[in-house]
Amino acid sequence: MTTLVLVAASGLAGETAAAAAGYDQIVAVDDDRGRWGTVVGGAKVIGPVEVVADTGADLVICTGSGRVRRMLVERLLDYGVTPDRFATIIHPDASVAAGCEVGPGSILLAGVRLTSQVSVGRHVVVMPNAVFTHDDIVADFATVCAGVALGGGVVVGEAAYLGMSSSVRQHVTIGADSVLGMGSVLLHDLPVGETWVGVPARPVRVAV
Repeated sequence: MTTLVLVAASGLAGETAAAAAGYDQIVAVDDDRGRWGTVVGGAKVIGPVEVVADTGADLVICTGSGRVRRMLVERLLDYGVTPDRFATIIHPDASVAAGCEVGPGSILLAGVRLTSQVSVGRHVVVMPNAVFTHDDIVADFATVCAGVALGGGVVVGEAAYLGMSSSVRQHVTIGADSVLGMGSVLLHDLPVGETWVGVPARPVRVAV
């Protein structure tokens, strides 16, 4: 019997369960005791995260934050989980063209389109109907929300977060751990760790 374990009983876990194919059984784990015994997306929550260490099942991290996904991966590796146990989940309605790459632990939901020579790293989450065009590179732990559109040659840094329906001009670089706000239009490089919003997107200024 092939089993997939959803790590974190979130809304994303339900979406991932709906996207996963080829498994005889899908279950979830979560450190919140209040979730144990409940069901998310048809998957029963069987206990805390550490129970997966000795199961041998495939795993996928289902948190919206790339930083939290990174933390959970490090924790699982400390438990002795080997990298080959992380599954890649691609919804049957997603389109991944020949020549594109999707790393282990990544999730592509319904309607996602990878057009040509796109590289998606490890533990990346891509929400419905996002479009990546030619030669885009998306680094590990990035989160790309629903309806995002990337022009050609865009580079998205590790654990960056692109808000719903945002758009990025071709050949723009988005720095690691940065945030692009919902509905924003990015025309210039977004530096590491910054938050930009608006049309066109500009840095968020903190009042002092």
